Amino acid sequence: MSASFRPRIGVGPFRRALVLESPDPSLDRHLRELAIEPFRPAVTPTDDDDLIALLQAAPYELIFKRSRVQITAAVLDAAPNLFAVVLCCIGDDSVDKRACAERGILVINDPVSNGRSVAELVIGEMILLCRRIFQAVDETRANTFNKSQESRFEVQGKTLGLLGLGNIGKQVAQLAQALGMKIVFYDNRDVAKEVGETMGWSFVPNIADLFSAADVVSAHISASDYRGRSNENLLQLEHFAAMAQKERPSPRLFINAARGQIHDTETLIEAVKRGYIGAAMVDVFPVEPSDAKDPWVNPYAGYPQIYATPHIGAATLEAQPRIASHVAATAHHLSTRGRLRNCVFGPKHVVGLDDADDVSHIMTVVHADTRGTKKAVDDAIYAAGAGNLLSQHRDFTEYGIAYEVVAIDHPLTPEQLEQLADEAAKLTGDPTAIRAIRQIRIGGA
Repeated sequence: MSASFRPRIGVGPFRRALVLESPDPSLDRHLRELAIEPFRPAVTPTDDDDLIALLQAAPYELIFKRSRVQITAAVLDAAPNLFAVVLCCIGDDSVDKRACAERGILVINDPVSNGRSVAELVIGEMILLCRRIFQAVDETRANTFNKSQESRFEVQGKTLGLLGLGNIGKQVAQLAQALGMKIVFYDNRDVAKEVGETMGWSFVPNIADLFSAADVVSAHISASDYRGRSNENLLQLEHFAAMAQKERPSPRLFINAARGQIHDTETLIEAVKRGYIGAAMVDVFPVEPSDAKDPWVNPYAGYPQIYATPHIGAATLEAQPRIASHVAATAHHLSTRGRLRNCVFGPKHVVGLDDADDVSHIMTVVHADTRGTKKAVDDAIYAAGAGNLLSQHRDFTEYGIAYEVVAIDHPLTPEQLEQLADEAAKLTGDPTAIRAIRQIRIGGA
């Protein structure tokens, strides 16, 4: 960032939101009930220039979006009033998270609301593939009555291998277990391993062992792991080859409703050509169109053993309203109390002051996590003539920032907020020590 960096400073609750990619219409109603006015452009922006033009037209403090529109550093620089990007989905790889952190912009997702819809899709796809339903429908439509049991399987007694045991992976496991399946899983998080083993599921130490143990492998991982390491092309041909080593009859299926980038398209095609896997089902692709009018080519179209759906895992009449309600509530907590949840910088952490009902003002600060910065914030608040009554602080070390919520005994003027940032920069020697400040009056604007 340039030496002329200035922090984002806001006073009062959020008032304007840009809504992209057509999240459920109920989101607009929820936002208006919270006194946040949403704006939905007639056409979804397809590049930086289109999105920048939208952001320059009004001082939007929030962006609500799904998974396609890219949020880049150039887009963020065109939106000086922006404080948060709220994702109406789980995936966060459409956002330059490091650029957001550098500018004090929070990135928030919804890790819970679409889980059931995705889990049901995966179970449905597994059964359809095991029974070769797609082929049967096509043959019957062509007036062929082929009542053969060849390569048709029950799922009961088969082994499901889960690559990733997060919210969706656990739901898939529970549904599959109810169908009489055995569960094996691989996840490199210690907590996930403990949870899975507590549920009675079998942990395997690597991905190759997962494929060799399973009749069906279903992927449920993010674009990067919990340490920030990319999962791009995580699955290689040797992993699929491990599935072909099974001695007993097996459907040997692969399902990807996670991320299109976790394997190369040619790798999956080659795995099918060589007979390593019997069939595959994908709901995600390395490149997806920004909207229905955007030209797109299915890379698997010429391969009848690879079935594809257009990223419909969360596209149900139940999941989308749940997501709208959830992200609106998250925005409300952040807007009126500074309470942060579902931040992708630190999943599962909640930062807020639950015991601050008797205070009149709250200040939220996104600042560098370098040594002395928190003290600089406290000193700067004191120098501005305010008292720090109560605070909560969370470091997001991977991104080099921290989020702090402070209850103060009286509000600071806009000039004092600027001085706070200047004072912290002087005390730390870091001109970007303070990335963003918001001051909120509890119960009012």
